[in-house]
Amino acid sequence: MKHGKKYLEALKKFNRDEFYEPIEAIGLVKQTATAKFDESVEVAVRLGVDPRHAEQIVRGTVVLPCGTGRTNRVAVFAAGEQAQQARDAGADIVGSDDLINKIEKENFLDFDIAIATPDLMVQVGKLGRTLGPRGLMPNAKTGTVTNDVGKAVIEFKGGRVEYRTDRVGNVHVLIGKVSFEPGQLAENYRALVDELVRAKPAAAKGRYIRSVTITTTMGPGIRIDPLKARITEDDLAKTA
Repeated sequence: MKHGKKYLEALKKFNRDEFYEPIEAIGLVKQTATAKFDESVEVAVRLGVDPRHAEQIVRGTVVLPCGTGRTNRVAVFAAGEQAQQARDAGADIVGSDDLINKIEKENFLDFDIAIATPDLMVQVGKLGRTLGPRGLMPNAKTGTVTNDVGKAVIEFKGGRVEYRTDRVGNVHVLIGKVSFEPGQLAENYRALVDELVRAKPAAAKGRYIRSVTITTTMGPGIRIDPLKARITEDDLAKTA
């Protein structure tokens, strides 16, 4: 695979074979961002789980304290008072049968997050083949099937993000933008890693956090020492 001049220049700013502590890696990832747009910062974590077994699938949501740097378009399947709560909270699209029909007949998918009230999940479930492959199907485990739709809308439009292991045990999560201050990226990173540790399945054996890499949209990946992956209060204080 061939890389451009800017990518190759970025590689000179760190040692790809070296492991870095999280705070140092965050500083480096900002230095290696060379695109003219505000690149996203993402973290990839390989977990010591076997997702072929349902009890070892790691899935949930985490609220990033400093947000993601982008605003999600949120669709809510709700009716009556709960539909109004969703609108008041800032949902972009709200509907019940009408929204379901629009997705089913027009393949309408102009949203990033879908939330549903439990009473509508029977109807929403019919959209599984459309929403499922795109990661848009509401699910109670990720907080997108709830009666408190107002709270869910506010959180997902703010800094709440979903995570889930892929078929080989990797988790990829956006933690912000290059324009964020190092302390903001550090707080978001810390929230993510702490959540993944909290969500460790009882069936997982051996080392749980196998590898951690942080990267920007166009930049190279920087390896974080998996044995020192968590950020402490003292670490955060260094970024202030």
